[in-house]
Amino acid sequence: MPGLRALPGLRASPPALLLLVLVLVPRGSPAEPGAGRELEPGSRSAAAAARVALQYRNFQAGSLGGLRALGHVRKATLKNIPESGHKYYLQFSTEDYRTGEDAGNCLATVLYPKKKSPPVVSIECSHTKDQKEIQEEDNRLYQRIRHQSKPITGNNIPDSHGNIEPALEPVWALAVAGSSSIMWEKSTETLGYFLAQVKSVRQWIRKDDFIEFDYTVLLHEIPTQEMISCHMRLTWLPGHPLKVKHFCAAESHGGDEGSGAESGSAAGPAAEKGANF
Repeated sequence: MPGLRALPGLRASPPALLLLVLVLVPRGSPAEPGAGRELEPGSRSAAAAARVALQYRNFQAGSLGGLRALGHVRKATLKNIPESGHKYYLQFSTEDYRTGEDAGNCLATVLYPKKKSPPVVSIECSHTKDQKEIQEEDNRLYQRIRHQSKPITGNNIPDSHGNIEPALEPVWALAVAGSSSIMWEKSTETLGYFLAQVKSVRQWIRKDDFIEFDYTVLLHEIPTQEMISCHMRLTWLPGHPLKVKHFCAAESHGGDEGSGAESGSAAGPAAEKGANF
């Protein structure tokens, strides 16, 4: 039985979207110094930058009901920012991560810094679900986890046929939201990531209302085609920021790396190198 798709708001009025276009899309012709260079919407670099923007959004939103996947890039412009790095200006459509239905359009900028740090993302999206509907879905998934008769454990999600057991769908959705933090943080202009599989998951019993899980996830690195194993400790309660600590084996790039992050903060991840679980 097909489950959640392994791979990949706020409603803006037309005037608001027009204003956002004026803010986000660089002005001037390519002949002008420092002007943006228009990219083919179907280019790999444009799609990769749009995915990074959505990974940032999916983590920051901290919502399982509001998860989105990339639809189609409609416009992309690249600008070289002296002393900073390459900045992408993007317009793209999105899909509901679970159903594949239209989820609205987004305008975003993604700056890949010259120094080693996560991409700097600014993103604003319209939506086809209202906030109440998203909150109701979050609560429904939360209650499915809370009402299990025993702590949840699982392996190899999705299975070799790409299927996810219905009872594990909320666990997969949490993995998507939490790993979005890791994938955004690790992404560079030349390397991107998809969540390939949850190798293992174990629920921790808490005395408060939060739910907490330990995950081992596999991230598919593009274009190297390597699988990067990451351990992730995730804590969540609907209406509260998603908290993630992770530790990844950076196989092809030397050494191990880890950090902690909390959704809903523009400050990004706080350094917690070598986080232990």
